[in-house]
Amino acid sequence: MIPGRRGTLRRPALYMAIALLVLSACTARASETPADRPNISATPTVAPLEPQVVNANAFTTRTPIKHVVFVVKENRTFDDLFGTFPGANGVSFGMDHGTRRPLIPGTAGRLPSDIPHCYQCAIQAWDHGKMDGFDQPPTGKWAYSQLHRSQLPNYWRWAERNVLFDDFFSSAWGPSFPNHLYTIAAQSAEARDNPRRPPRSMSNTFGCDAPPEQKVEQYDSQGHVGLVPPCFDFRTEGDVLNRAHIPWAYYAATERQRGYIWSAYSAIDRYRNDPAQWARYIRPVDSLLGDIAANELPPVTWVTPRFELSDHPDYSFCHFYDHVPPPDVDRMGFGFRVPLLVISPYAIDGKVSHEEGEFSSVLRFMEDNWNLRPFLTRRDRQATPMMSAFDFSQTPRAPDPLPLRTDCKGMKFPKN
Repeated sequence: MIPGRRGTLRRPALYMAIALLVLSACTARASETPADRPNISATPTVAPLEPQVVNANAFTTRTPIKHVVFVVKENRTFDDLFGTFPGANGVSFGMDHGTRRPLIPGTAGRLPSDIPHCYQCAIQAWDHGKMDGFDQPPTGKWAYSQLHRSQLPNYWRWAERNVLFDDFFSSAWGPSFPNHLYTIAAQSAEARDNPRRPPRSMSNTFGCDAPPEQKVEQYDSQGHVGLVPPCFDFRTEGDVLNRAHIPWAYYAATERQRGYIWSAYSAIDRYRNDPAQWARYIRPVDSLLGDIAANELPPVTWVTPRFELSDHPDYSFCHFYDHVPPPDVDRMGFGFRVPLLVISPYAIDGKVSHEEGEFSSVLRFMEDNWNLRPFLTRRDRQATPMMSAFDFSQTPRAPDPLPLRTDCKGMKFPKN
């Protein structure tokens, strides 16, 4: 999704905007704090470098696409958002321990609490492919809910005018930490859950700047699970882009904002612990709209919103049951199905694509588009690049920005 205005994009630098509404993310409700008092303990960093206008047309691509914007959002399955979308593989009922139950109307406002989505919670919900174990305390009622067209008019409009994928999955079972790593590296070093915060911890990070006692579950080479610091040094898509001299940026909440836990590069040692690298590539998400207006987005951009704007329960959807068993590709996943919107001047108007994909598919598109090799892992090597979304022979459509919604209110939150 590119929130912008007509005239802010130079026509030759055509975009593919990818909005991922992710069933992976987050902290347990008990460890969260009110939005106006975020936990703060992550290491402060120097100010990011000022972005520069980049001529994206100067880089050779296999398609007319010159910009990819990968927007990663939180904790919504396909059936929750698009289960009633015409032509999509959706349902309006779920199975609850062998009993069929209707999906109740969801709320676009705040839920009373979060919905369990840890690694073990996901395995319980999957129930060996029966997809009937989502009713877990204390929020089983809301796990079996569904939003309708009137509650997400902008998402619905984008799906009607672009391409909606209904066979797209999160990369790993469970919550955000491993899945966000997949969005930048097609792996998570086999970390499978969120890092465990120590009791009474003020930690606001899932990365290398976490307290020494904060650890994450990880498979070892024999398949055993141990606890390790949430700080790794594997190769990322940013490194592949650097090797090809293609500019990129990662927009995320800062260390003093809720949502910094989803800043995936904070868990990559050579970025988080190198002030020059961090300042060069990691940008405050609050500066995104200004950088778009100034035409300062690089060819490849990741965006993870602040917590309050991420669609993550229990925050307002304005400011989860799924019926399709995920394919078993390895011990990490796939995780549950999530909606993928591909928004582009070359997206086929109103198509529902049944092409199977996962987060690594977005990286595979980048790699194919900019002729980037070698692959990161087996995941992106085997992923499809989602070419079913495009018709490059059609006349590229003009931008179609939508106005901000005025019919609902999200929760107020501080500016820094």
